[in-house]
Amino acid sequence: MGDARLDVAIAAGGTAGHINPALALAEELCARGHHVTFYGQPNRLESRLVPEAGHDFVSTRVTGFDRTRPWTLVSALVRMKRAEGELARKFDADGAPDVAVGFGAYVEMPLLRLCYKRSIPYVIHEQNSVAGLANRTCARNASAVCLSLPDARSAFEDAVGPATSLVVTGNPVRRSVVEASREAGRAAFGIGEDETMLLVFGGSLGARHLNQAVSAMRDDLLARPAVHVVHSTGNELFDEVVEGLSLDDEQASRWDIRPYINNMGEALAAADLVVSRAGASSIAEIAALAVPSVLVPYPLATGDHQTTNARFLVEAGAAEVVSDDKLDESGFSELVLGLVDDEGRREAMRSSARALAQHLAAKNLADQVEAVCM
Repeated sequence: MGDARLDVAIAAGGTAGHINPALALAEELCARGHHVTFYGQPNRLESRLVPEAGHDFVSTRVTGFDRTRPWTLVSALVRMKRAEGELARKFDADGAPDVAVGFGAYVEMPLLRLCYKRSIPYVIHEQNSVAGLANRTCARNASAVCLSLPDARSAFEDAVGPATSLVVTGNPVRRSVVEASREAGRAAFGIGEDETMLLVFGGSLGARHLNQAVSAMRDDLLARPAVHVVHSTGNELFDEVVEGLSLDDEQASRWDIRPYINNMGEALAAADLVVSRAGASSIAEIAALAVPSVLVPYPLATGDHQTTNARFLVEAGAAEVVSDDKLDESGFSELVLGLVDDEGRREAMRSSARALAQHLAAKNLADQVEAVCM
């Protein structure tokens, strides 16, 4: 690529699972001297997160197509055509980008369709093991399709064009997570170096059963005097978990209940073991910091993709998986407690996670973006 400065257009939106990897890529590209402009919806999460991260943001209004309501296709296509026209006028007035990157979701489609018509190369990144409709639709004309997980390859092999590169890059993780240190994390959560930290999180959607199963282990966990639990319940379930655990002051000093963890990088860096769902971003962050984990895939995820996500770490020897319908059986608690007690086994899992080199995903993806401009 040399020293040429690129103007990069990134379309990402809807959920943090799409936006955070895009922001991680943007960090890497900006560090290399390139300029990034984001395209997203003005009423969604990206309209807040992107400006907070210091990047230019262009509003694009689109709506998805609900396959259970076929008539929504007409309105979706009308809005997409309108958005494409607005972007064309912006390109004519302000200049077109050198390359574009789509992170899935319908918001990428006007940008990528316009880029194809104007012979601007574009790259697609797929975060999950089960590919989304927008990415599959746009794959044929992409210069490169970049995958977080090897299991996603089969979804694209028949969808890409003859000139499209299909590359496993990993799922980019922001520097605030990748560069977090164990020492800073332990200080942030008030945990001594001789304590064993169990980190539990699942988000507000689908986390109730996981919260309940971990809470049922209260007495066994706290019977181990060196164990400290940091438990992110999800905003909607915080009060329910606090009431269910009913901790006294001594117990509460070692069971830190929070609705949400803002400094997830420090939390993961401090942790000796994680129990969590298996969303794409969670898998990426856990792997980037090489934390041993017990993963409980959300059973209602589209195409059961969280189970496939989890397999990436399990097959590497970095994680164990327990299905949601097994949480109330003794095997779950025995597995978690066994790992809490077995530092040697955890260290072997940590070494396996490091071998995945997930912390290099942002670099790998940025390399692909630069490569399509050569």
